[in-house]
Amino acid sequence: MSSIPVSELLAPEAENLKLKLIYGKRKVFEKFIDNHRIQKPGLALAGFTDHIHKGRVQILGNTEISYLNALDEKKKYDAITGLCKKDISCIVVTKNQHIPKVVIDACKEYGIPLFKTPLKSSIAINEISSYLEEKLAPTTNMHGVLVDVHGVGVLILGRSGIGKSECALELVKRGHRLVADDVVIIKKKQDFLVGFGDDLLVNHLEVRGLGILNIKEMYGIGAIRLRKRVELVVNLIDWNKDGDYDRLGIDKKVFTILDVDLPLVNIPVSPGRNIAIIIEAAAKNHLLKLMGFDAAVEFNNKLNKVLEAKKEALLKNIFLKKGVE
Repeated sequence: MSSIPVSELLAPEAENLKLKLIYGKRKVFEKFIDNHRIQKPGLALAGFTDHIHKGRVQILGNTEISYLNALDEKKKYDAITGLCKKDISCIVVTKNQHIPKVVIDACKEYGIPLFKTPLKSSIAINEISSYLEEKLAPTTNMHGVLVDVHGVGVLILGRSGIGKSECALELVKRGHRLVADDVVIIKKKQDFLVGFGDDLLVNHLEVRGLGILNIKEMYGIGAIRLRKRVELVVNLIDWNKDGDYDRLGIDKKVFTILDVDLPLVNIPVSPGRNIAIIIEAAAKNHLLKLMGFDAAVEFNNKLNKVLEAKKEALLKNIFLKKGVE
């Protein structure tokens, strides 16, 4: 399971969380968050801590702070220390509420980072959860090109020098959008994948013989997009006259990335083949399949009907001849 240090909540990209560190300048680097889900420990403060999970952010909203303030000092201490003993990652107090001294003391005693934010609890939970989901998402890097073709995120793979970037350039010229070239960073979001480019390479495409091209400057803002859901994998392979290639499209191939199976299309590359047009057709065919129409299956069904009809006619002729004899 992936995890990040609590200090990531203070990163520049987390500015919208509006978190202010009250305690734990060193502890934010020692404590870790391993789940994007946020907890409000209402029952835990009342003593029922069985469902408090370690490694999660705990939110103390108006209800929790009001409850603590209503307790005497002994019960207040027992309530907050019972929470801190569960090895939580940190505590966030919302709406800029006054933090009871016993909460600060307990955080110091158990080494729990303590934050404050002016956001309401509901907004803080949504914002922190979304931020952590992005940060904790399983990630991998693929050597290839990601292009948005007819709204389908097509990941183009193949050996170095086979023509992936040249194909992407032709697709951009035909009105499609480049997402990433060379290094495609892929993150798993729930049960689907999102791809984007490295910050250094964003908007750029490398074409052998020309060098680095800035697609945004050459073709305009409409020729690029920053990220796209990965839905189809196209693998460019060298043409082999003795190779066994799929002629009908009946066999369903998959390519697995981060435990997610994606449809795979192997396209042989040879002089004279317009790979960009073939990839366009593959994207449109993928869309048709999503809408319930599969050309290969339809053709196969028609072929089977024709063969069955011919078989019945042949058997009928055989029986008629036998009857004559």
